[in-house]
Amino acid sequence: MYIPANNLCVLFLCAPVITILSRSHADRNVYPSAGVLFVHVLEREHFKGEFPPYPKPGDSSNDPITFNTNLMGYPDRPGWLRYIQRTSHSDGVLYGSPTAEHVGKATIIEITAYNRRTFETARHNLVINIMSTEDYPLPYQAEFFIKNMNVEEMLASEVLGDFLGAVKNVWQPERLNAINITSALDRGGRVPLPINNLKEGVYVMVGADVQFSSCLREVENPHNQLRCSQEMEPVISCDKKFRAQFDIDWCKINLVDITKVVTIHSNRPDPGTGVLPDIGEYNPPSESLKSRDFFADFLITLAVPSAVAMVLFTILGYSMCCRREGVDKRNMQTPDIQLVHHSSIQKSTKELRSMSKNREISWPLSTLPVFSQSGEVVPPIHPDNYETTSMPLMQTQT
Repeated sequence: MYIPANNLCVLFLCAPVITILSRSHADRNVYPSAGVLFVHVLEREHFKGEFPPYPKPGDSSNDPITFNTNLMGYPDRPGWLRYIQRTSHSDGVLYGSPTAEHVGKATIIEITAYNRRTFETARHNLVINIMSTEDYPLPYQAEFFIKNMNVEEMLASEVLGDFLGAVKNVWQPERLNAINITSALDRGGRVPLPINNLKEGVYVMVGADVQFSSCLREVENPHNQLRCSQEMEPVISCDKKFRAQFDIDWCKINLVDITKVVTIHSNRPDPGTGVLPDIGEYNPPSESLKSRDFFADFLITLAVPSAVAMVLFTILGYSMCCRREGVDKRNMQTPDIQLVHHSSIQKSTKELRSMSKNREISWPLSTLPVFSQSGEVVPPIHPDNYETTSMPLMQTQT
């Protein structure tokens, strides 16, 4: 639905406010103004009649429907136009604020509706004709951050009208426009936890033709700046006019006077047309190519590394097999006293080992014969008989 400026002012109880609210229709033309908030609602009810009846039983009035929007001939929307749909059972919303550079250019948006139950689709076109305004842009602009709202809630005509009415009472301008609405998530905000009905937050920019009121400038005094630096709420006299419905973070309010903004022009290089210069037709190589002998390349690539590896292998084999010193050379370089000492230790070791084999000692009790379950005597581990085996392993073996 398109609401003219004079009717919108009656609904919002304020001075003339230019805001365009429209609803989805097939191949519809809309005429938003540059620098003014544009909102287009994609209603699920309107697209339900586009889908054929579903043969299986089910509630066709509650079919999940999602939307896809894009600029005709392109995969995405224009940079100034955004889209949001929270769930498949809620309406989609196109919103944004066109600028003066888009004036006079017809923007065709393709809207495709998907029925997630029947997998049917319907496509409509929305033609956006951006008009110019004499008072664009408004010289004084204020951006508010509302903590207890999501962007789709703020885009509702009733909620937006209540907010503009509260700003009207505080600011007292002759002309007041809603310029833009941005979700806090698009400004780097964090997704809130799903507890206590927390909201994402939304930035709302409004413009007027008169100086900022004293109430709006209260946040700029040193006392409130100190409280904001300490993460405390500033003391604003007009906060009670918003508090009933809108929780405003006054520390994030941004007041801009366009008449005092200095425009900086940077000398950028000319990007050009993006088309390569004409250098004539492409001439491919001739089909009759000369044959090439790769035998020399093969020898250089394979034979040379193999020869080097063979030389290194020969040197390594000679060093390990033909240059061994041997035991005789080792003994010749060893002092005689060290050889005698080593020989005596070796002889003593052999003598002790031979003596240990011939001595008669009692074997451990664990090697004595034991009775098996069948009653037979199992022979000991050592077959030799020793007279010292007088103590049995178990008392029952007497």
